[in-house]
Amino acid sequence: MKTKVAAIYGKKDVRIREFELPPITDDELLVKVISDSVCLSTYKAALLGSEHKRVPDDIAEHPAITGHECAGIIIEVGKNLHGRFSAGEKFVLQPAMNLPTGYSAGYSYEFFGGNATYMIIPKQAVDLGCVLPYNSNYFANASLAEPMCCIIGAYHASYHTTAYVYEHRMGIKPAGNLALLACAGPMGLGAIDYAINGDIKPARIVVTDIDEDRLNRARQLLPESMAKAKGIELIYVNVSQLSDPVATLKGYTNGHGYDDVLVFAAVDQVIEMGDELLAEDGCLNFFAGPTDKKFKVPFNFYHVHYSATHIVGTSGGSTGDMIEALNMSEKGLIQPSFMVTHVGGLDAVPDTVLNLPHIPGGKKLIYNHITMPLTAISDFARLGETDPFYAELAKILAETHDVWSEKAERWLLNYFNVSTEY
Repeated sequence: MKTKVAAIYGKKDVRIREFELPPITDDELLVKVISDSVCLSTYKAALLGSEHKRVPDDIAEHPAITGHECAGIIIEVGKNLHGRFSAGEKFVLQPAMNLPTGYSAGYSYEFFGGNATYMIIPKQAVDLGCVLPYNSNYFANASLAEPMCCIIGAYHASYHTTAYVYEHRMGIKPAGNLALLACAGPMGLGAIDYAINGDIKPARIVVTDIDEDRLNRARQLLPESMAKAKGIELIYVNVSQLSDPVATLKGYTNGHGYDDVLVFAAVDQVIEMGDELLAEDGCLNFFAGPTDKKFKVPFNFYHVHYSATHIVGTSGGSTGDMIEALNMSEKGLIQPSFMVTHVGGLDAVPDTVLNLPHIPGGKKLIYNHITMPLTAISDFARLGETDPFYAELAKILAETHDVWSEKAERWLLNYFNVSTEY
């Protein structure tokens, strides 16, 4: 099977490569990869090359395929896997392999990665349960299950305690006060969506940001009325307009403070504000990943001692978190597509990966079997003034307030004659 991939050849060296895959073994799967969403960790791998802990030393001779937030169709099943998998089944990849080497899809393998038209899923990944069934025809939501599962993992990792009872009650506090700080960006939209529609319902959700446009977009997609219908008070706040943000935010809780605080920006002031907002037994989850290995922020240890405040940090999510994300999106309970701001084809991957920190917006969604420059959804209407291709996409997305959709995906794949059937 011939495949076309984006691969890391060295530091800041990502190229498109076309070659013949070897025959699969009896314990492997050959799959057609329809979609992959680009992760910032891929940029870090491309930036460092073999100096990255997950990237092998021999990538000049065996380039590593990029991408790990992927979904597609099983094409061929090794004979030892018959009965477990069938050709034609849709799948989504859980990329967290947790191997001692640190190796995983999208960083370490010549034939296994999400930015490929076809790839081989090796025995290790199959045995670790990384190939999950997908029961929907909308591949974007499957690719977005990985970032969504990171969000779900953060909610599950928060915890609460009772004095002198030495066990943790995992998860955000039911009927508690939840603060989502710097949370009106694309990943923040997923966090708000899950807070409203997840199993554990807070009594109050306060979402802060300093960008009024982002807050208005969040309010449009996830209005206060949606939360109210679930018995939750939802409040959006632009803290840049407040003289005393902590006092104002605490005022929404009648001075009680917040049982759970999730921080979505690695910014000193945001973390320090989260610390000040914690109620007794309050849990602060530092969700944002800093790039500075020496990043430090003051934390009130008086409150740690006397008020049992505490902090956790999460990166990634478990297979269970991903299954929850898939189940909820398949049922329409959450909308991971809120996170997508750009769409492109496989040809756009090298430039997208290498320039990712400098491209504004949220998730960049790649369809591996099409040719299309990475394009902001917000530019479709303007481009459509002279290009009927973008005009049709803009028309479709006008139905969903410019949120990427199954209808748009289906039209795009049909336009490029990409089959999603075996």
